[in-house]
Amino acid sequence: MRVPRSRRWMFIPAGVILAAVLAYTVPAIALGGKVPPGTQVDGVDIGGLQPEAARARLEQELNERVRQPMTLIAAGKRKKLTPAELGFGFDAGATIEAAMAGATTPTGIARSLFGSRRLAPTITVDEQRLTAGLTALAKSVDRKPTEGGIRYKGLEPQAKLPKAGRALDLEAAARSVRTAFAAGGASAEVDVRVKPPALTAEVVREAVSTTARTAVASPVTLASGGKKATVTREQLAAGLRFVSDGKGGLRPSFASSEVPAELAKTLVTTPPKDASFKIVGGKPRVVPSRPGRGVEVKALGPALAKAAVADGRRVDLPAAERQPRVTTAAAKKMGVKEKVGSFTSQFPCCAPRVTNIHRIAEIVDGYVVRPGETFSLNDVVGKRDKARGFVEAPMILNNRFVNDVGGGVSQFATTMFNAVFFGGFEDVQHRAHQFYISRYPAGRESTVSFPQPDFRWRNDSSHGVLIKTSYTSTSVTVDFWSTKRYEIESQSSERYNVKPIKSIKDSGDECIPMEGVEGFTIDVWRIFKKDGEVVRKQRFNTVYDPEPRLTCEK
Repeated sequence: MRVPRSRRWMFIPAGVILAAVLAYTVPAIALGGKVPPGTQVDGVDIGGLQPEAARARLEQELNERVRQPMTLIAAGKRKKLTPAELGFGFDAGATIEAAMAGATTPTGIARSLFGSRRLAPTITVDEQRLTAGLTALAKSVDRKPTEGGIRYKGLEPQAKLPKAGRALDLEAAARSVRTAFAAGGASAEVDVRVKPPALTAEVVREAVSTTARTAVASPVTLASGGKKATVTREQLAAGLRFVSDGKGGLRPSFASSEVPAELAKTLVTTPPKDASFKIVGGKPRVVPSRPGRGVEVKALGPALAKAAVADGRRVDLPAAERQPRVTTAAAKKMGVKEKVGSFTSQFPCCAPRVTNIHRIAEIVDGYVVRPGETFSLNDVVGKRDKARGFVEAPMILNNRFVNDVGGGVSQFATTMFNAVFFGGFEDVQHRAHQFYISRYPAGRESTVSFPQPDFRWRNDSSHGVLIKTSYTSTSVTVDFWSTKRYEIESQSSERYNVKPIKSIKDSGDECIPMEGVEGFTIDVWRIFKKDGEVVRKQRFNTVYDPEPRLTCEK
């Protein structure tokens, strides 16, 4: 039977539609539930895989990437951090969802059959870790501006010009690092901001030629309580500085620590007296303190700074009551009750150095070191000078004996060092003599000069320490009174690394002969005991140079 032509045309669209349906349905069924073929994420092929398999592959490959270091570059500084340390990661699940979105649409089916797809992974960022990582970089990059200022060399003002600083721009840096990581880069250059100083070079230069010169053009007079003290131009310049005021200008500054000690003493009407102790019947008894009156030392610095730029060159300061360093009440609570350390050293009679040993012993006698306080021999005694009774005597300088005011006081320093040693207190700073001196215990001695080397020790106990000194024509003794904590023993090694004596000759009126002593190294152990049990050992290692045998020729 023949179908009419008009009805045949009715079957043609139906066939096309059926073919189209089959062309969509068959691939849709075949690809259903899988990642479309040809899908790549950051170079990782996950096409045709089930979502869980695709996720596992992505996590393995992408997690390796977050463990590869990135180099962060800022102002020439480089710091390597892994993306993981910076808080970066990948969300594999979200990435798979994005890959499968639209996969069953006709367009998606067509792309799966005839094309490919490249996707960027979904990135996660822990903002706190990113900020912490960039802050660590900033520590090596950031630099505060140098404000500059003026100080003096002699009486001549010297300019220190300001310099700009820099700081890592954290927000811009975070953006740069995100972009670099997303692009798969192995490095990221991050932005640095310039931090200008408040001062300008022009302000400093102008002040050098005007204000700074005028400031030291003449002496300054300080007055208080009927007493006057003149601050010389040299003394003024030694402590005066011009520093940034933070507003683009300069202001004068004079640190109270730079005020000459004799200047402060001149303006003291009545010096305060510390509480101390006297030994009565073998027991310490408190000697009361007494307040003083005079200018507070901390007020002198600001006063001198103000006077340096004022029209007048005189400053009147009020006198105030000055409290002692150790009050009577404090002394009574210090637990000073028994002798805890003592040492005596010997010396030949009647040499000039003996005068210096006696004088320094007198100055230190009765001094009380508070709990936790560090005792400095140079701070307490000050510069040795003839005005206070010190005389010239030999001392070691530049490998030779020379005469100097205060020579020989190292004998007292050595004696005190041994009192510290056997008292069980903390050694803070001591330096052995360059050459071994036979009247001192090897490895247990200390030299001292002014201002360095100093001899310092700390009262690391919870009790006060009273220093009592005494002397004869051939010995000096230092006793420490406090509350006993330890029994102390000393042990010494044999001398080793022995070095021979060299013979040399010299001439001149100032040549002082030297007998010559071998150099050597020695170890000394301080052994702390409580109730007969060793609780701690401390080693002191001392190296002595060989003292040359010096012959002085006329």
